[in-house]
Amino acid sequence: MGAELGPGWEVRGASLVFEVRLADFAAALAALNALAEIAEEENHHPDLTISDYRCLTVSLTTHDAGGLTANDFVVARRADGVLAGEA
Repeated sequence: MGAELGPGWEVRGASLVFEVRLADFAAALAALNALAEIAEEENHHPDLTISDYRCLTVSLTTHDAGGLTANDFVVARRADGVLAGEA
């Protein structure tokens, strides 16, 4: 499953995580909002955080299952379209 993801994703414990440093706060916020739209469409919601004003972290897990499921990888693959080239 994970081989289908773009570079930058890593498994940390029971989560699939991607971290990226964007150009500025506006770019980080735009990426966060684009990811929020994907999450709503898929009805599968990652933890999204902006730190240091331009660092976006995406963390996916399926809480009900206690770990990773196919849903996490679906959202991650779609997120790649937003995050590609940003790392």
